[in-house]
Amino acid sequence: MRTLAAAAALPAALRTAAAADASSVTQNKRVRLVVLDVGGTIIQDHGEVPEAMHSALARRGVEVSFAEIGEWRGASKRGMVRHFVELRTKPDAKREALIEAIYSDFSNQTTAAYANVQPIAGAEDAIRQLRADKYLVATTTGFDRPLTDMVFKKLGWHEYFVTTITSDDVVDGRPSPFMLFHAMEAAHVDSVDEVVAVGDTPLDLQAAGNAKLRGIIGVYSGAATKERLSAERHTHILASVAELPALMRTAF
Repeated sequence: MRTLAAAAALPAALRTAAAADASSVTQNKRVRLVVLDVGGTIIQDHGEVPEAMHSALARRGVEVSFAEIGEWRGASKRGMVRHFVELRTKPDAKREALIEAIYSDFSNQTTAAYANVQPIAGAEDAIRQLRADKYLVATTTGFDRPLTDMVFKKLGWHEYFVTTITSDDVVDGRPSPFMLFHAMEAAHVDSVDEVVAVGDTPLDLQAAGNAKLRGIIGVYSGAATKERLSAERHTHILASVAELPALMRTAF
């Protein structure tokens, strides 16, 4: 006859077994989709975005420090402009026009700054290897569609990606996970257990964590240091995306 103690322990044992089974299923799923951030992850970041944002805001009397802008690295750039205008100005009928004027100025400056865009060392080889290894590869970015398309056209990279998701494609940018979910939708990948995301900012990692992706990979080739990225939820931290194909072969 089963003792009361044994009976009480049974549900916990069943829960443990169920959790182990679920973990086994996850581990048996092959990662199918790799989602890459753009600025600082696959193209070089020399501070063009903070400089342009600071300049565009300051020209119209919105004073914001570089430290404040730094906290928004990886976010939607239009959302960033809106945030600082709403934070530093009084609500009135002119606010929307101000936001549009600042964002237009910012866009013009970043377009000029990225006219001679250069890839992160080893990034193109890494993307080609991921494709050769049968991964679907996508991108997400806080850039808007015109800038993203310009960058990829200059680099000749459009053919590498199953989709390129920009901040224009979602209502809320990072740290919300919606760009990642859009990439999954476009790639016809149903499970977050089949997806890894790679980025160079805390917001990149936060978005991947909010999406509960299988892999949350930080690279310190861009905006954030290794130490700062390590403070966020992550599965791996790499020096750059150049190390990604080797990691994918051993970790997933």
